[in-house]
Amino acid sequence: MKNYACPKCGNKIYFENVQCVKCGAALGFDPELLAVVAIEPAVELTGIYHPIGREGADVRYCANTVHAACNWLTPADAGDGFCRACDLNRTIPDLAIAGNLEAWQELERAKKRLVYDLLRFGLPLDTTATGGERLAFDFLVDATTGHLNGVITINLLEADAVERERQRQQFGEPYRSLLGHLRHESGHFYWNVLIAAAGQYDAYRAVFGDEREDYGAALARHHNDGPPTNWATRHVSAYASAHPWEDWAETWAHYLHMVSSIDTAQAEGMEPRASGLLFGAIWPFKAFDVHREETFDALMERWIPLTIALNNMSRGMGHDDFYPFVIPAAAYEKLAFVHRAIRDYVAAQAAAPVPDKPVIPTPPSRGSQLASPERPVAGRSLIGRVYDRLR
Repeated sequence: MKNYACPKCGNKIYFENVQCVKCGAALGFDPELLAVVAIEPAVELTGIYHPIGREGADVRYCANTVHAACNWLTPADAGDGFCRACDLNRTIPDLAIAGNLEAWQELERAKKRLVYDLLRFGLPLDTTATGGERLAFDFLVDATTGHLNGVITINLLEADAVERERQRQQFGEPYRSLLGHLRHESGHFYWNVLIAAAGQYDAYRAVFGDEREDYGAALARHHNDGPPTNWATRHVSAYASAHPWEDWAETWAHYLHMVSSIDTAQAEGMEPRASGLLFGAIWPFKAFDVHREETFDALMERWIPLTIALNNMSRGMGHDDFYPFVIPAAAYEKLAFVHRAIRDYVAAQAAAPVPDKPVIPTPPSRGSQLASPERPVAGRSLIGRVYDRLR
Protein backbone atom coordinates (compact mmCIF):
# COMPACT_ATOMS: atom_id res chain seq x y z
CA MET A 1 0.00 0.00 0.00
CA LYS A 2 1.41 3.37 -1.00
CA ASN A 3 1.77 6.34 1.30
CA TYR A 4 -0.39 9.39 0.70
CA ALA A 5 -0.20 13.02 1.78
CA CYS A 6 -3.04 15.49 2.17
CA PRO A 7 -2.83 17.97 -0.75
CA LYS A 8 -3.98 20.79 1.52
CA CYS A 9 -1.63 20.44 4.48
CA GLY A 10 0.82 17.63 3.66
CA ASN A 11 -0.26 15.47 6.61
CA LYS A 12 0.11 11.71 6.18
CA ILE A 13 -3.20 10.09 5.29
CA TYR A 14 -4.27 6.48 4.89
CA PHE A 15 -6.21 4.27 2.50
CA GLU A 16 -9.44 4.19 4.56
CA ASN A 17 -9.47 7.88 5.58
CA VAL A 18 -12.45 10.12 4.76
CA GLN A 19 -11.08 13.22 6.48
CA CYS A 20 -7.64 14.64 7.21
CA VAL A 21 -7.24 14.74 11.00
CA LYS A 22 -4.97 17.81 10.74
CA CYS A 23 -6.78 20.21 8.42
CA GLY A 24 -10.21 18.59 8.16
CA ALA A 25 -10.14 18.23 4.36
CA ALA A 26 -12.57 15.71 2.93
CA LEU A 27 -10.75 12.68 1.51
CA GLY A 28 -11.65 9.82 -0.79
CA PHE A 29 -9.96 7.09 -2.80
CA ASP A 30 -9.92 7.75 -6.53
CA PRO A 31 -9.75 4.37 -8.36
CA GLU A 32 -8.70 6.06 -11.59
CA LEU A 33 -5.64 7.64 -9.95
CA LEU A 34 -5.23 4.77 -7.46
CA ALA A 35 -4.66 7.36 -4.77
CA VAL A 36 -6.35 8.98 -1.78
CA VAL A 37 -7.21 12.55 -2.81
CA ALA A 38 -8.63 15.67 -1.16
CA ILE A 39 -11.89 17.12 -2.40
CA GLU A 40 -14.06 20.15 -1.66
CA PRO A 41 -17.83 20.52 -2.01
CA ALA A 42 -19.13 22.15 -5.16
CA VAL A 43 -21.12 25.20 -4.06
CA GLU A 44 -23.65 24.84 -6.82
CA LEU A 45 -24.45 21.14 -6.45
CA THR A 46 -25.18 19.14 -3.28
CA GLY A 47 -23.14 15.94 -2.98
CA ILE A 48 -20.76 16.89 -5.80
CA TYR A 49 -17.08 17.58 -5.10
CA HIS A 50 -14.18 19.23 -6.91
CA PRO A 51 -10.66 17.77 -6.63
CA ILE A 52 -8.20 19.94 -4.70
CA GLY A 53 -4.82 20.76 -6.17
CA ARG A 54 -5.36 19.03 -9.52
CA GLU A 55 -7.43 19.23 -12.64
CA GLY A 56 -10.15 16.67 -13.00
CA ALA A 57 -13.81 15.95 -13.42
CA ASP A 58 -16.23 16.40 -10.56
CA VAL A 59 -16.77 13.38 -8.31
CA ARG A 60 -19.11 12.15 -5.60
CA TYR A 61 -18.70 9.63 -2.82
CA CYS A 62 -19.84 6.08 -3.48
CA ALA A 63 -23.47 5.48 -2.47
CA ASN A 64 -22.24 3.09 0.24
CA THR A 65 -20.46 5.92 2.05
CA VAL A 66 -23.69 6.61 3.96
CA HIS A 67 -23.23 3.19 5.60
CA ALA A 68 -19.58 3.94 6.50
CA ALA A 69 -18.75 0.99 4.25
CA CYS A 70 -16.82 2.82 1.55
CA ASN A 71 -14.64 5.91 1.02
CA TRP A 72 -14.14 5.49 -2.73
CA LEU A 73 -15.07 8.16 -5.26
CA THR A 74 -17.01 7.81 -8.47
CA PRO A 75 -17.64 10.25 -11.36
CA ALA A 76 -20.36 12.75 -10.52
CA ASP A 77 -22.43 11.55 -13.46
CA ALA A 78 -22.09 7.81 -12.66
CA GLY A 79 -25.45 6.16 -13.25
CA ASP A 80 -25.92 4.04 -10.13
CA GLY A 81 -23.74 6.05 -7.76
CA PHE A 82 -21.54 3.10 -6.80
CA CYS A 83 -17.75 3.07 -7.08
CA ARG A 84 -15.78 0.49 -9.08
CA ALA A 85 -15.43 -1.77 -6.05
CA CYS A 86 -18.98 -1.54 -4.70
CA ASP A 87 -20.39 -1.97 -8.19
CA LEU A 88 -19.06 -5.54 -7.98
CA ASN A 89 -21.47 -6.36 -5.14
CA ARG A 90 -24.30 -8.62 -6.23
CA THR A 91 -25.75 -9.24 -2.76
CA ILE A 92 -25.18 -7.57 0.60
CA PRO A 93 -26.70 -8.65 3.95
CA ASP A 94 -29.94 -7.21 5.30
CA LEU A 95 -28.68 -4.13 7.15
CA ALA A 96 -31.83 -3.98 9.28
CA ILE A 97 -30.66 -7.08 11.18
CA ALA A 98 -28.48 -6.34 14.19
CA GLY A 99 -24.78 -6.99 13.57
CA ASN A 100 -25.03 -7.23 9.79
CA LEU A 101 -23.91 -3.66 9.14
CA GLU A 102 -20.73 -4.06 11.20
CA ALA A 103 -19.96 -7.40 9.55
CA TRP A 104 -20.47 -5.97 6.07
CA GLN A 105 -18.24 -2.98 6.88
CA GLU A 106 -15.46 -5.43 7.81
CA LEU A 107 -15.99 -7.34 4.57
CA GLU A 108 -15.90 -4.14 2.51
CA ARG A 109 -12.64 -3.00 4.09
CA ALA A 110 -11.01 -6.28 3.12
CA LYS A 111 -12.58 -6.30 -0.35
CA LYS A 112 -11.33 -2.76 -1.06
CA ARG A 113 -7.75 -3.87 -0.43
CA LEU A 114 -8.21 -6.83 -2.76
CA VAL A 115 -9.64 -4.65 -5.53
CA TYR A 116 -6.88 -2.08 -4.99
CA ASP A 117 -4.20 -4.71 -5.62
CA LEU A 118 -6.03 -6.09 -8.67
CA LEU A 119 -6.14 -2.60 -10.16
CA ARG A 120 -2.46 -2.04 -9.32
CA PHE A 121 -1.60 -5.23 -11.21
CA GLY A 122 -3.67 -4.06 -14.18
CA LEU A 123 -5.93 -7.12 -14.04
CA PRO A 124 -9.48 -6.96 -15.42
CA LEU A 125 -12.54 -7.06 -13.17
CA ASP A 126 -14.86 -7.85 -16.09
CA THR A 127 -14.03 -10.14 -19.02
CA THR A 128 -17.57 -10.56 -20.41
CA ALA A 129 -16.63 -8.58 -23.54
CA THR A 130 -14.30 -11.43 -24.50
CA GLY A 131 -16.61 -14.27 -23.51
CA GLY A 132 -15.48 -14.49 -19.88
CA GLU A 133 -17.03 -13.61 -16.56
CA ARG A 134 -17.47 -10.54 -14.38
CA LEU A 135 -16.06 -10.57 -10.87
CA ALA A 136 -18.92 -10.25 -8.37
CA PHE A 137 -19.51 -10.68 -4.64
CA ASP A 138 -22.30 -12.20 -2.56
CA PHE A 139 -22.05 -11.50 1.17
CA LEU A 140 -24.56 -13.90 2.69
CA VAL A 141 -25.66 -15.33 6.03
CA ASP A 142 -25.24 -19.11 6.49
CA ALA A 143 -23.64 -19.55 3.08
CA THR A 144 -20.67 -21.60 1.96
CA THR A 145 -17.64 -19.48 1.15
CA GLY A 146 -16.45 -20.18 -2.38
CA HIS A 147 -16.37 -19.17 -6.03
CA LEU A 148 -18.62 -20.10 -8.94
CA ASN A 149 -18.86 -18.55 -12.40
CA GLY A 150 -17.16 -15.32 -11.37
CA VAL A 151 -19.14 -14.87 -8.13
CA ILE A 152 -17.25 -14.94 -4.83
CA THR A 153 -19.53 -15.88 -1.95
CA ILE A 154 -18.44 -15.07 1.60
CA ASN A 155 -20.25 -16.31 4.69
CA LEU A 156 -21.01 -13.29 6.85
CA LEU A 157 -19.82 -15.22 9.92
CA GLU A 158 -16.27 -14.88 8.61
CA ALA A 159 -16.44 -11.25 9.73
CA ASP A 160 -16.86 -12.43 13.34
CA ALA A 161 -13.36 -12.66 14.80
CA VAL A 162 -14.41 -15.23 17.41
CA GLU A 163 -16.10 -17.49 14.86
CA ARG A 164 -13.19 -17.10 12.46
CA GLU A 165 -10.75 -18.21 15.16
CA ARG A 166 -12.98 -21.15 16.07
CA GLN A 167 -12.95 -22.33 12.45
CA ARG A 168 -9.20 -21.75 12.18
CA GLN A 169 -8.64 -24.11 15.08
CA GLN A 170 -11.24 -26.60 13.87
CA PHE A 171 -9.52 -26.93 10.50
CA GLY A 172 -6.00 -26.77 11.92
CA GLU A 173 -5.08 -23.66 9.95
CA PRO A 174 -2.11 -21.49 10.94
CA TYR A 175 -3.77 -18.39 9.51
CA ARG A 176 -7.31 -17.22 8.66
CA SER A 177 -8.45 -13.72 7.67
CA LEU A 178 -11.12 -12.01 5.61
CA LEU A 179 -8.57 -10.65 3.18
CA GLY A 180 -6.99 -14.08 2.90
CA HIS A 181 -10.39 -15.58 2.00
CA LEU A 182 -11.02 -12.94 -0.63
CA ARG A 183 -7.57 -13.31 -2.16
CA HIS A 184 -7.95 -17.09 -2.27
CA GLU A 185 -11.37 -17.00 -3.93
CA SER A 186 -10.23 -14.36 -6.41
CA GLY A 187 -7.57 -16.85 -7.47
CA HIS A 188 -10.29 -19.14 -8.82
CA PHE A 189 -11.68 -16.25 -10.88
CA TYR A 190 -8.27 -15.40 -12.31
CA TRP A 191 -7.50 -19.06 -13.04
CA ASN A 192 -10.30 -18.80 -15.59
CA VAL A 193 -8.80 -15.58 -16.99
CA LEU A 194 -5.07 -16.36 -17.00
CA ILE A 195 -5.09 -20.12 -17.54
CA ALA A 196 -8.35 -21.38 -19.06
CA ALA A 197 -9.19 -18.45 -21.35
CA ALA A 198 -5.52 -18.02 -22.30
CA GLY A 199 -5.08 -21.70 -23.17
CA GLN A 200 -2.26 -22.17 -20.67
CA TYR A 201 -3.33 -25.65 -19.54
CA ASP A 202 -0.11 -27.49 -20.38
CA ALA A 203 2.14 -24.96 -18.68
CA TYR A 204 -0.13 -24.89 -15.64
CA ARG A 205 -0.38 -28.68 -15.34
CA ALA A 206 3.39 -29.04 -15.56
CA VAL A 207 3.69 -27.03 -12.33
CA PHE A 208 0.45 -27.58 -10.38
CA GLY A 209 -0.82 -30.93 -11.65
CA ASP A 210 -3.89 -31.95 -13.64
CA GLU A 211 -7.00 -30.02 -12.59
CA ARG A 212 -9.18 -32.60 -14.38
CA GLU A 213 -8.91 -34.77 -11.26
CA ASP A 214 -12.39 -35.12 -9.72
CA TYR A 215 -12.71 -31.98 -7.61
CA GLY A 216 -15.46 -33.17 -5.26
CA ALA A 217 -13.72 -36.46 -4.56
CA ALA A 218 -10.41 -34.68 -3.95
CA LEU A 219 -11.95 -32.31 -1.39
CA ALA A 220 -13.81 -35.15 0.34
CA ARG A 221 -10.55 -37.08 0.62
CA HIS A 222 -8.75 -34.03 2.01
CA HIS A 223 -11.40 -33.38 4.67
CA ASN A 224 -11.69 -37.05 5.61
CA ASP A 225 -8.04 -38.11 5.54
CA GLY A 226 -6.16 -34.84 5.85
CA PRO A 227 -3.24 -33.74 3.68
CA PRO A 228 -0.47 -36.12 2.59
CA THR A 229 2.40 -36.39 5.02
CA ASN A 230 4.82 -34.69 2.60
CA TRP A 231 2.56 -31.74 1.71
CA ALA A 232 5.01 -29.23 3.23
CA THR A 233 7.65 -30.15 0.64
CA ARG A 234 5.44 -29.14 -2.29
CA HIS A 235 2.81 -26.62 -1.22
CA VAL A 236 2.42 -23.26 0.53
CA SER A 237 -0.29 -24.70 2.80
CA ALA A 238 -1.90 -28.00 3.70
CA TYR A 239 -5.13 -27.05 1.92
CA ALA A 240 -3.17 -26.41 -1.28
CA SER A 241 -2.51 -30.16 -1.47
CA ALA A 242 -6.24 -30.95 -1.81
CA HIS A 243 -6.51 -30.34 -5.57
CA PRO A 244 -4.58 -28.43 -8.30
CA TRP A 245 -7.26 -25.73 -8.34
CA GLU A 246 -6.83 -25.17 -4.61
CA ASP A 247 -3.06 -25.25 -5.02
CA TRP A 248 -3.34 -22.41 -7.55
CA ALA A 249 -5.78 -20.42 -5.36
CA GLU A 250 -3.63 -20.78 -2.23
CA THR A 251 -0.49 -19.88 -4.17
CA TRP A 252 -2.29 -16.92 -5.75
CA ALA A 253 -3.36 -15.66 -2.31
CA HIS A 254 0.18 -15.99 -0.98
CA TYR A 255 1.56 -14.10 -3.98
CA LEU A 256 -0.89 -11.26 -3.30
CA HIS A 257 0.07 -11.33 0.41
CA MET A 258 3.71 -11.05 -0.60
CA VAL A 259 3.38 -8.22 -3.13
CA SER A 260 1.04 -6.15 -0.96
CA SER A 261 3.28 -6.50 2.12
CA ILE A 262 6.46 -5.63 0.22
CA ASP A 263 4.71 -2.64 -1.32
CA THR A 264 3.77 -1.39 2.15
CA ALA A 265 7.21 -2.10 3.62
CA GLN A 266 8.82 -0.18 0.78
CA ALA A 267 6.49 2.78 1.31
CA GLU A 268 7.23 2.79 5.05
CA GLY A 269 11.01 2.42 4.62
CA MET A 270 11.19 -0.70 6.78
CA GLU A 271 12.97 -3.33 4.70
CA PRO A 272 15.09 -5.35 7.15
CA ARG A 273 17.88 -6.38 4.78
CA ALA A 274 19.02 -2.76 4.59
CA SER A 275 19.73 -2.62 8.33
CA GLY A 276 23.33 -3.83 8.04
CA LEU A 277 24.36 -1.33 5.37
CA LEU A 278 26.14 1.96 5.93
CA PHE A 279 23.10 3.69 4.47
CA GLY A 280 21.26 3.03 7.73
CA ALA A 281 18.01 1.27 8.47
CA ILE A 282 15.82 3.30 6.09
CA TRP A 283 15.42 1.55 2.73
CA PRO A 284 18.11 3.19 0.53
CA PHE A 285 17.39 1.48 -2.78
CA LYS A 286 15.47 2.63 -5.79
CA ALA A 287 11.75 2.09 -5.27
CA PHE A 288 10.03 -0.20 -7.74
CA ASP A 289 6.37 -0.62 -8.56
CA VAL A 290 6.29 -4.15 -7.16
CA HIS A 291 2.98 -4.87 -8.90
CA ARG A 292 4.42 -4.16 -12.35
CA GLU A 293 8.22 -3.83 -12.36
CA GLU A 294 10.13 -5.90 -9.82
CA THR A 295 11.35 -9.34 -10.89
CA PHE A 296 10.18 -12.41 -9.03
CA ASP A 297 13.66 -13.26 -7.74
CA ALA A 298 14.02 -9.72 -6.43
CA LEU A 299 10.61 -9.93 -4.75
CA MET A 300 11.56 -13.14 -2.98
CA GLU A 301 14.89 -11.68 -2.00
CA ARG A 302 12.94 -8.99 -0.18
CA TRP A 303 10.06 -11.15 1.10
CA ILE A 304 12.03 -13.73 3.09
CA PRO A 305 13.91 -11.31 5.40
CA LEU A 306 10.77 -9.18 5.75
CA THR A 307 8.71 -12.12 7.03
CA ILE A 308 11.46 -13.17 9.43
CA ALA A 309 11.67 -9.65 10.87
CA LEU A 310 7.89 -9.28 11.17
CA ASN A 311 7.53 -12.72 12.75
CA ASN A 312 10.07 -11.72 15.38
CA MET A 313 8.22 -8.46 15.99
CA SER A 314 4.91 -10.32 16.40
CA ARG A 315 6.49 -12.70 18.90
CA GLY A 316 7.92 -9.73 20.75
CA MET A 317 4.36 -8.46 21.22
CA GLY A 318 3.11 -11.87 22.32
CA HIS A 319 1.24 -12.55 19.08
CA ASP A 320 1.37 -15.45 16.65
CA ASP A 321 3.68 -15.20 13.65
CA PHE A 322 2.84 -12.53 11.10
CA TYR A 323 3.48 -15.05 8.29
CA PRO A 324 3.28 -18.61 9.67
CA PHE A 325 4.39 -20.37 6.49
CA VAL A 326 7.54 -21.84 5.00
CA ILE A 327 7.97 -21.77 1.21
CA PRO A 328 9.54 -24.99 -0.14
CA ALA A 329 11.32 -25.07 -3.50
CA ALA A 330 8.33 -26.53 -5.33
CA ALA A 331 6.03 -23.78 -4.00
CA TYR A 332 8.65 -21.18 -4.94
CA GLU A 333 8.29 -22.39 -8.54
CA LYS A 334 4.50 -22.11 -8.29
CA LEU A 335 4.71 -18.55 -6.97
CA ALA A 336 7.01 -17.70 -9.86
CA PHE A 337 4.44 -19.19 -12.25
CA VAL A 338 1.71 -16.92 -10.84
CA HIS A 339 4.06 -13.94 -11.17
CA ARG A 340 4.73 -14.76 -14.85
CA ALA A 341 1.07 -15.45 -15.59
CA ILE A 342 0.05 -11.99 -14.35
CA ARG A 343 2.90 -10.19 -16.11
CA ASP A 344 2.37 -12.05 -19.40
CA TYR A 345 -1.36 -11.34 -19.40
CA VAL A 346 -0.96 -7.64 -18.62
CA ALA A 347 1.83 -7.28 -21.19
CA ALA A 348 -0.30 -8.96 -23.86
CA GLN A 349 -3.24 -6.67 -23.13
CA ALA A 350 -1.01 -3.59 -23.29
CA ALA A 351 0.49 -4.70 -26.61
CA ALA A 352 -2.86 -5.49 -28.23
CA PRO A 353 -4.07 -2.85 -30.73
CA VAL A 354 -7.06 -0.78 -29.65
CA PRO A 355 -9.99 -1.93 -31.81
CA ASP A 356 -12.89 0.14 -33.08
CA LYS A 357 -15.21 -2.41 -31.54
CA PRO A 358 -14.68 -5.12 -28.91
CA VAL A 359 -12.74 -8.14 -30.14
CA ILE A 360 -11.27 -11.13 -28.36
CA PRO A 361 -7.62 -10.25 -27.62
CA THR A 362 -4.88 -12.69 -28.53
CA PRO A 363 -3.95 -14.59 -25.35
CA PRO A 364 -0.32 -14.57 -24.26
CA SER A 365 1.68 -17.50 -25.59
CA ARG A 366 3.53 -19.85 -23.28
CA GLY A 367 7.07 -18.79 -22.71
CA SER A 368 6.46 -15.14 -23.69
CA GLN A 369 8.65 -12.56 -22.03
CA LEU A 370 7.68 -10.50 -19.00
CA ALA A 371 6.72 -6.86 -19.39
CA SER A 372 9.93 -5.93 -17.58
CA PRO A 373 13.06 -7.93 -18.48
CA GLU A 374 14.52 -9.97 -15.66
CA ARG A 375 17.62 -8.50 -14.10
CA PRO A 376 20.12 -11.18 -13.13
CA VAL A 377 20.10 -11.86 -9.40
CA ALA A 378 21.89 -15.16 -8.92
CA GLY A 379 25.63 -14.70 -8.59
CA ARG A 380 25.48 -10.98 -7.84
CA SER A 381 27.14 -9.74 -4.68
CA LEU A 382 25.20 -7.71 -2.12
CA ILE A 383 26.98 -4.52 -3.20
CA GLY A 384 26.24 -5.38 -6.83
CA ARG A 385 22.57 -5.83 -6.04
CA VAL A 386 22.57 -2.49 -4.17
CA TYR A 387 24.06 -0.88 -7.28
CA ASP A 388 21.38 -2.47 -9.48
CA ARG A 389 18.65 -0.87 -7.40
CA LEU A 390 20.32 2.53 -7.18
CA ARG A 391 20.64 2.80 -10.97
